[in-house]
Amino acid sequence: MSPPADGSGDGGDDRDSLHGIEASLHELGASGRATWNAGRDAGKAFRILLSADISLARSAFGRSLAFTGVAIAFGASAWLLLMAALIAGLSLGLGWPWALSLLLTGGLSLVIAGFGGWSAMRYFEHTRLQATRRQLARLGVGELADYMPDAGSGTSAKQAADQVADAADGQALKKGLGVQVTPP
Repeated sequence: MSPPADGSGDGGDDRDSLHGIEASLHELGASGRATWNAGRDAGKAFRILLSADISLARSAFGRSLAFTGVAIAFGASAWLLLMAALIAGLSLGLGWPWALSLLLTGGLSLVIAGFGGWSAMRYFEHTRLQATRRQLARLGVGELADYMPDAGSGTSAKQAADQVADAADGQALKKGLGVQVTPP
């Protein structure tokens, strides 16, 4: 800005505008530092939370494993006592031969064990984190990323996973150096 033609200008407006810009820059810097500090504090809090959560899970896993062992031991002994009582009741109370009583209780135990094994295998499928892996693949993360639609597409990740499984026709998918891809 040039001074007025009459020579009355002293440059006060320029200093005021520079002072305003300087104050704005200081405010911007302070705001940036406050944002950085808040993000750093949030990151620290998340790290502390995650490490405490993992520590709790590790401790709980050990204890649950110990109590599961106790439950198996006492459950097995109770089952054996019940089967012995059933065999004695069938043989002595109903007059069945011992062999038939043993065969019936053994068959009952096999059926229940088969159902328990089938249920365990069915629930074990939930440990594969299929939905999480499909969503990460949509974001381009993980071994399934090449086979899934992009995040912006309207195609369902479940549909795409089913199409990949159908296209594989029971054969293992391979990527890179021939490493097998875990199916979705």
